[in-house]
Amino acid sequence: MRITCCGQQKDLPENITVDECLRAFGLEERAAVAAMRGNNVAELGEKLQSDCELRPLTVADEEGRRIYERSLRFVMLLAIHRLYPGQRVRIEFSVAQGVYVRLPGMMVHSRVVRSIEQKMREIIREDLPFERRVWNLMDAIRYFEVSGQPDKVALLRTRPYTTFKMYRCGDMWEYFYGAMTPSTGYVPVFDLVMMSTGFVLQLPDPEEPSESAPYIDRPKHLHVFEQSTRWCSILGVENTADLHKLVHGGDFRSFIRVNEAFHEQALADIALAIVSRGRRVVFVAGPSSSGKTTFAGRLGVQLRVMGRRAYRVSLDDYYLDRDSLPREADGSIDLETLNALDLPLLQRQVNALLTGEEVEMPRFSFHTGKREAKGTPLRLQNHELVIFEGIHALNPQLQQGIPENEIYRVFVSALTCLNLDDHNRIRTTDVRLLRRVVRDYQFRSTPPEETLAMWPSVRRGEEQWVFPCQEMADSMFNTALHYELPVLRHFAYDLLDRVQEDCEGYVLARRLMKMLHYVPDLPEELMDEIPPLSLLREFIGGCTLEKKG
Repeated sequence: MRITCCGQQKDLPENITVDECLRAFGLEERAAVAAMRGNNVAELGEKLQSDCELRPLTVADEEGRRIYERSLRFVMLLAIHRLYPGQRVRIEFSVAQGVYVRLPGMMVHSRVVRSIEQKMREIIREDLPFERRVWNLMDAIRYFEVSGQPDKVALLRTRPYTTFKMYRCGDMWEYFYGAMTPSTGYVPVFDLVMMSTGFVLQLPDPEEPSESAPYIDRPKHLHVFEQSTRWCSILGVENTADLHKLVHGGDFRSFIRVNEAFHEQALADIALAIVSRGRRVVFVAGPSSSGKTTFAGRLGVQLRVMGRRAYRVSLDDYYLDRDSLPREADGSIDLETLNALDLPLLQRQVNALLTGEEVEMPRFSFHTGKREAKGTPLRLQNHELVIFEGIHALNPQLQQGIPENEIYRVFVSALTCLNLDDHNRIRTTDVRLLRRVVRDYQFRSTPPEETLAMWPSVRRGEEQWVFPCQEMADSMFNTALHYELPVLRHFAYDLLDRVQEDCEGYVLARRLMKMLHYVPDLPEELMDEIPPLSLLREFIGGCTLEKKG
């Protein structure tokens, strides 16, 4: 059997495990948490039976990091189970390089957090195996009923398949939606950070994997998540099983209306803050597929209600000509870097607008890759302002030289607070990727294979340029809609299902489909309830912000 790995080839015996194979190529024991076999994830205990190519996965890789987190979550759940039998645990959203955890109904203080950490380290030292078995669906439902986990029972009743993989560690069985490490000893690096209402489970630092990532306090980010969690509570939706009840119970139209009302209220609050402070330049930033464009348009509507007219400008129009754009290591154009924008022109034009001058705003053609010869004239009158939107809008280098007392900063992102069940969260990055797959296919003629292939580069750019600036915002706005997953499933599922195994983004497509298996498909007749100005319309179509008449 011929195996390729780390630029080498070796003939190895059939039924060798992935772990044994990696060590045959010189990797140290436990240097990897799994491996990519072609475009599929292979657990270290999996036996190989044919020629293949392997690529080791570590915490520096996105997929490796997810495997590490799943395994560490199981260690944490087992520790809490041993310390506080029957205690509910809810694993929620990402916080910097960690995951926020709540213990509903329990007063969480430093002694509790210390005891959980100590028990986790004890379990890791025991090096307990994660044993994988295929379970019948009804057996799993009965197990979770007896163990007092109604969230998992409700979720599994929506599962379309009759068997699935369960993992055991110690005396506890769990279901995590992806690969795991062989044992608890593979996840020794972590930290627990006390919070007012729970704690953060910190993962290893991708740059220094032998140390846990430093905790970065992001109070504004946390505040928006807390706001959205309150919205979920008001709406009575925590997990995807709740969406099934709404869709099949006939109350989904009302659910959409209340979701949209929350957005409208939050938009009005931001517009009021801008007007009350007398700001004339608004910078709106956010990661890919966060809904920046529609947010900026709807903010303009709210400002008009308050007697202010706002002009919207995309920072994409300040791109340098394609032949002047920076390149990535592989020679491809880097559109994610701040250096792709003509910053001096932007800064000159903003200052000119603030002094009452007329300027010719640039227009960039993605078709030609160049700035058009003629731009759009603009002069700000009394009670008028301009909204610039783009991924780099909050970067201090972009705003250099612009009077601080004229600027208002808004950061938007899609921060979903919906879980699959208490122990399995839905990542905000996955929801944004679903949005982008749908939008790119519908309006940019981009097949999902290309969108998936670009996503790692997009994510690297966000981590470098976008998220470090989010706490500079005067306001944050969560563009996530708690009803959007059934809508996105309606558009995305078949697109993802057509992605072939030889595609670079195959593992991403399968991961998204696993999550969507538990999401109800929204009937076509309910689509008309989504308002024409909904932020979701930016991705599925039907937005009327640009229409005249």
